[in-house]
Amino acid sequence: MQNKGLIRLFAVLFGIVSIYQLSFTFFTGEVEEKAQEYAENAVPSTEQDYVAKREKLEASYLDSVGTQDKFLGFTYNDAKEKELNKGLDLKGGMNVILQISVKDILKGLANNSKNPVFNKALADADEALKSSDNTYLELFFDAFSKDADGKTKLASPDIFANKNLSDQINFNMSDDEVKPIIRKKIDESIVSAFEVLRKRIDKFGVTQPNIQRLGTSGRILVELPGAKDVDRVKKLLQSTAQLEFWETFKVGDVLPYLAQADAKLAQIQKNTKGEVKEEAKDNSEIDSLLSDAKTDSVKTEQKSPLLGLLAMDPRARGQNSPVVATFALKDTAQVNEFLKKPEIIQLRPNELRYAKFSWGKVNTDTQLIDLYALKGNRDNVPAMNGDVITDAAQTYDQMGGAAVSMQMNGKGAKEWEALTGKAFKEQGNIAIVLDDIVYSAPGVSKGAISGGRSEISGKFTVNEATDLANVLRAGKLPASANIIQFAVVGPSLGQEAIDNGMMSFLIAMALVLAWMIFYYGKAGWFADVALLFNILLIFGVLAGLGAVLTLPGIAGIVLTIGMSVDANVIIYERIKEEIAKGKSQKQAITDGFSNALSSILDANITTGLTALVLLIFGTGPIAGFATTLLIGILTSLFTAIFITRLCIDWYVGRRNKELLFTTALTRNFFKNVNFDFLGKRKIAYIASSAVILIGIASLFTQGLDQGIDFVGGRSYQIRFVDPVKPSEISAILEKDLGSTEVKTFGDPNQIKLTTKYKVDVEGSEVDDEIQHILFTDLQKYLPKEITYDDFKPGSSDTAKVGIMQAMKVGPTIASDIKIAAIWSIIGSLAVVFLYILLRFRRWQFSVGAIVALAHDVLITIGIFSLTWKFMPFGMEIDQAFIAAILTVIGYSLNDTVIVFDRIREITDEKGWTKGGANTNLALNSTLSRTLNTSLTTLVVLIAIFVFGGESLRGFMFAMIIGIVVGTYSSLFIATPVMFDALERKTLKEEKK
Repeated sequence: MQNKGLIRLFAVLFGIVSIYQLSFTFFTGEVEEKAQEYAENAVPSTEQDYVAKREKLEASYLDSVGTQDKFLGFTYNDAKEKELNKGLDLKGGMNVILQISVKDILKGLANNSKNPVFNKALADADEALKSSDNTYLELFFDAFSKDADGKTKLASPDIFANKNLSDQINFNMSDDEVKPIIRKKIDESIVSAFEVLRKRIDKFGVTQPNIQRLGTSGRILVELPGAKDVDRVKKLLQSTAQLEFWETFKVGDVLPYLAQADAKLAQIQKNTKGEVKEEAKDNSEIDSLLSDAKTDSVKTEQKSPLLGLLAMDPRARGQNSPVVATFALKDTAQVNEFLKKPEIIQLRPNELRYAKFSWGKVNTDTQLIDLYALKGNRDNVPAMNGDVITDAAQTYDQMGGAAVSMQMNGKGAKEWEALTGKAFKEQGNIAIVLDDIVYSAPGVSKGAISGGRSEISGKFTVNEATDLANVLRAGKLPASANIIQFAVVGPSLGQEAIDNGMMSFLIAMALVLAWMIFYYGKAGWFADVALLFNILLIFGVLAGLGAVLTLPGIAGIVLTIGMSVDANVIIYERIKEEIAKGKSQKQAITDGFSNALSSILDANITTGLTALVLLIFGTGPIAGFATTLLIGILTSLFTAIFITRLCIDWYVGRRNKELLFTTALTRNFFKNVNFDFLGKRKIAYIASSAVILIGIASLFTQGLDQGIDFVGGRSYQIRFVDPVKPSEISAILEKDLGSTEVKTFGDPNQIKLTTKYKVDVEGSEVDDEIQHILFTDLQKYLPKEITYDDFKPGSSDTAKVGIMQAMKVGPTIASDIKIAAIWSIIGSLAVVFLYILLRFRRWQFSVGAIVALAHDVLITIGIFSLTWKFMPFGMEIDQAFIAAILTVIGYSLNDTVIVFDRIREITDEKGWTKGGANTNLALNSTLSRTLNTSLTTLVVLIAIFVFGGESLRGFMFAMIIGIVVGTYSSLFIATPVMFDALERKTLKEEKK
């Protein structure tokens, strides 16, 4: 090997850099451990709310040492930026995909056009989006072209040729000229949304947040490792910051109308005819209605449908109160339905004709919510918009409560002075509305307010006030942002994942290291040195690149252990062959490394290509798996080819000792093996066809256990103190959530629950509703002392009881994930076919490889279909399963390419023989390597399967099946298919 000195220097420097990169992780871990110890010593577990107090003390400790020089001249804060990033499944936290509403942006660009063609195209695009992977904008353009039928243009004055876009669009432009302008405007709005969200997240206070755009669809990925307050995060991300100021009606103005509405609703429910009085005559009639509503539960439904839902007398606050009614949170949907009925709207007197009913903030203690009536107008626009706000900060009001102070620009200051002056004269109130929620509706007691400074108060917590100030300061989103996918992992579950991952990692590594020494003796020690150095480099590169380490990422590293061993096995087996030919040890080592290089590169390139497909199509943990796999392939190539060679050359050259590549026990393994693989190909064809047909039949009858990744829905991993029966829990929840799938997940005290309840409804309210239902319905299985806040996902879950993990996938993104999964498999097969065609120059090799890969995929899927109903672990078909299939494709291909490479080598040297004697010779000569690599990889996978945790078991089971089937197919399917195709071609040529 030439340039040994240069390679040795590079290896030393690479190792030092890796240790340097990882040292920051050890340093921050040490500081955080001290912070934890400090908090635990300061707050005993007997104290009330000790978990929250400890967290606060930990944060305070880390803040105090954050700017001090502690390590290599770097502060803790600096080191935190350089440490190895841990994913949500290892650290806990939240992963969210937001969909910026392109529909809202289009409506804004069209000035909320009433054009029927425009609005029909929007509705058609909404419907088409449910079953298409195209972007909303392109679906809108397609729908508009179809609905307009050449009669209406995008550049119509009442669509996009309006005042706001007059400098870019005029009514003479064709649709094709308008489209690129709209595309650009949409992109600018999404970029604006991205920047607004980034500013909000930067102020949120989590370490190592990640935010990125996903393609051009208007989707934005947000990852917040360590975030614990899930509700706070959702509000922060989804708030459009649409701040408005409205004048309000008083309860005395609205109550007579509510009484009329109540009477009309009662009449509708009774399905009787008759006239309804235009107006309640006096307060005594309203008194009677309110009294009836409160004292008769039957009348609540029949005589007082609306007033019967009141939580308190609306006049209790006085006739001038801006709060016109108060209801329980659970009744708001019913109230909204009542007030939106055409028959009820028709009852409005002239002064309430344009009234806008809006809800206030929920009282978290009582679960009550106030209703306000805002003074609207024909255009439904507020008296003032919040775009005049230039600054906002968290402050405290006169009562000492948390509040938000705001500063307006010059224009806003004048409008605010006029508005507050009017409210003072009329003794009215001004409602401060953010994202359609009334935060407060104060009166003006000292005359018009000048200077443009105002305050929002509304029983905020300090966190709520801080977030609101940050949101206002960052600016408003140009459109609504809906959470279409989220995953929440509790911190204790993350710690368990780390423990399980490290356990599987150490056990797998120990077994592989021991096997290499057992099989290859002293040469095995050198392979182990290269393997350990390889692991150091993988972690060092991950830390240096700022990549995120996830649980599937650890699985990828552990798999890399098996794959890096493969390169050493190939080299050692080739050296043994050269020694058997009678060559000197030094020459055998040189030729062995040289002859093995082609096979090693082919095998790793094909596996790398499938990992690259995973990286392109995968997201989150799957992308993490692909990243570590790609890094592992590159580092294992370096260590196997160069580090192992340096060690062997040092031992043989400097010490002048003979190096045997066997031990006394393994010396005669696979010697003189002469199995007729091709002769058994018909039996293999029949057996494989039978298994595949049974699997296909099962797919049509039993189907697959599709996860929410592919069908949409919500899933919750819930842990209890004692074992529970899934069927019992499913029956309890069915009355509130409808059809609910409940399965034991790991230990018998843990379940995985999946529901499609209101999966189409946007907003975090449904998440809250489901979690409240789960908490209420499952109360008898939970400890008496547990609160709802303890039960929710993302809580400190020190007791390790409650929702450990929550996940939601909207139906639209589920469809996109399924399509991306199909394309990823097709893409990997196409890439593999082309690579083998280019590498071996014969299409028969490509056909053999593709048939074998299809064989492996169909058998793996078939086994999942046959067994998912009775296996004691989850076997859902989700993104992780697709990652497993693609990895199996890569591994099976790795094996097949090694065999093909040897076939090409032997047949080039000895030619093709009728009956395939030389092909059989090639297969037998690679048998030692094939079985050795398969065995070490299986040992690794079984270690992860047993010790890696429940969430990885289905993933690992697919891999184990794939490795076994892939090893079989490379010997009995890929090569025979290739041979049969090539044999026919040879016979045809001979006849000619």
